[in-house]
Amino acid sequence: MMEDRIGVYVCHCGHNIAGTVDVEHVAEWAASLPGVAIARDYKFMCSSLGQELVEKDIQELGLTGVVVAACSPHMHEPTFRRACERAGLNRYLLEMANIREHASWVHQHDVESATEKAKSLISGAVRRVMELEPLEPFMVDINDATMVVGGGVAGINAALELANAGHPVYLVERDPSIGGHMAQFDKTFPTLDCSACILTPRMFDAGNHPNITLLSYSEVEQVDGYVGNFTVRVRQKARHVDTELCTGCGDCWEKCPAKVVDQEYEAGLGYRTAIYRPFPQAVPKYPVIDEESCIYYQKGTCKACEKFCPTGAIDFDQQDTEIVLNVGNIVLATGYDLFDPRRVPQYGYGRLANVFTSLEFERMLNAAGPTDGKVVLRDGITEPKSVAVVHCVGSRDENYNPYCSAVCCMAALKFGHLVKERTGADVTSFYIDIRTTAKNYEEFYHRLLKEEMEFIRGRVAEVTDAARMPGEEGKLIVQVEDTLIGKQRRIPVDMVILMAAMEPRNDATDVAHTFGIGCSEAGFFTEKHPKLDPVATMTDGVFIAGVCQGPKDIPDSVSQGAAAAARVLTLIGQGTIAIEPVRANIDEEHCSGCRICNNLCPYTAIEYLPDLEVSRVNPALCKGCGTCVAACPSQVITGQHFTFDSIMAQIEGVLYDTYNGNGYVSVEHEVPLATG
Repeated sequence: MMEDRIGVYVCHCGHNIAGTVDVEHVAEWAASLPGVAIARDYKFMCSSLGQELVEKDIQELGLTGVVVAACSPHMHEPTFRRACERAGLNRYLLEMANIREHASWVHQHDVESATEKAKSLISGAVRRVMELEPLEPFMVDINDATMVVGGGVAGINAALELANAGHPVYLVERDPSIGGHMAQFDKTFPTLDCSACILTPRMFDAGNHPNITLLSYSEVEQVDGYVGNFTVRVRQKARHVDTELCTGCGDCWEKCPAKVVDQEYEAGLGYRTAIYRPFPQAVPKYPVIDEESCIYYQKGTCKACEKFCPTGAIDFDQQDTEIVLNVGNIVLATGYDLFDPRRVPQYGYGRLANVFTSLEFERMLNAAGPTDGKVVLRDGITEPKSVAVVHCVGSRDENYNPYCSAVCCMAALKFGHLVKERTGADVTSFYIDIRTTAKNYEEFYHRLLKEEMEFIRGRVAEVTDAARMPGEEGKLIVQVEDTLIGKQRRIPVDMVILMAAMEPRNDATDVAHTFGIGCSEAGFFTEKHPKLDPVATMTDGVFIAGVCQGPKDIPDSVSQGAAAAARVLTLIGQGTIAIEPVRANIDEEHCSGCRICNNLCPYTAIEYLPDLEVSRVNPALCKGCGTCVAACPSQVITGQHFTFDSIMAQIEGVLYDTYNGNGYVSVEHEVPLATG
């Protein structure tokens, strides 16, 4: 057996580690560990000079393994794996000890404890790397077709970037039309451009691009496979309209007698018919029949749309269809939901007529909206003379969402400008902090100051209609503590606009499970790395873009859509991709065929072979999570790179008595093999 020659490299990481851990002492101590041929400390191991140091030692000292004690392997493990590979050492003979997050940062004021813990972590890493075996990634071909899920501005941009590069794209949207929330807006800050004027040409391009197959009114039901070769099952809901015959003329919805409140596009302020097109610029242009409000589906009579359709496109018997797609990569751009202000009852939404959500007010401002762009109270006639804009409704609040929703301050400023422009009403903004961080945003804030929009700093306590003082009759009263002057104030107004938070879609957790990705504590999709890889996920080949990843404005959503497309194009350009070999493996000779692992695998990577009465892992689907390894009652499943022996060796190493130098604590781990 080859003698172990391990190299240990301890990083100062500036003051991140060296400010708490005695790095020089740790490196000197590590040199005394059994099997360690060299131990060094360096200011920044991830730098080119630090990597060259590792490479030189591998070549000159014949190292059989490398331990880097630095930051999270999530950040720099690929960096040092490449360094090992360049020097001729198998990239999987590397182990990282995270002494930044796990030692320095958690013992900020205790140098002795941080130093001793760093030594324990390094000791465990050294013992583990001795048990590692060389592994080789395996290559898979990349299908150049991509599926983009979500037809908002981020999804549209991602689809167009990919399609313009000459690759096929399937754009899946659950609503009858693409466009997302941006299609509901009137103006966009800070330039006050017409939202439809910006978005509609992009929608048309996406709906008519030769490389884009638009699947609107459709939902993804199942995803199987792996990067480069996903199989996706999509259910396309029945429109009850034959799109081959329909011309989008509008005769059907003009004659439809069933009128219902439009909760989706008009945010409850307007009406639509049972057969409808969401908005005039909808893409595709074809209408859809809402079965719940259609008289024919409820009572078996009517069929006015069918009678008046000049092309015979109405099909009441049309059924949902299932489509199976084969794609190499997936981009998720599923957007967000608006916080329901009814959850904050003290603000009166749903109880006080003239309290509006920000989305309702957007529709009111829109020239194609329910009030033709006129700012009026709920009666549809009266113009307000005073308007209150309440920031952070459901945002920056530990009772609801602790995060900032990023766009509310600028949207509030936009509302203030448009109210003054169209009515001349007094506008008061109730804010906690004004956050105008992007290009030209601060200038827009100063523009509103010049337009005499009033700003009161303080979280609104209550909105009520209880008049107590002269002049408050018939008004809404905003009760707030003005923190700049240190006084309680009662501000009577005619209209209140609640700047509601951006929240994850209500089915975000289910969608994440379908695509094999994670969600943050708040419920937004989790990126691979918040700084270095904000569009990738932990599932190779699945990328995220737009507000599904976290609150952001239109420019950032567009940028992230393009970034996700660029990542996909990189994979397509490679033609093939190396799949991580850290996978589970079943010893079929001793497998009892109990199928426990089949039911527990979150990636459906284990199949049962009835002829052999054993289970087998599909390495292309397996992500190496270890669920099956832990669950197997026969203990015949091995996790490559995380074998039983390597994990127990690491535990023994961590238990090294660093204070007394008494060596390793023995851990008995002989487990008899159950042969089932």
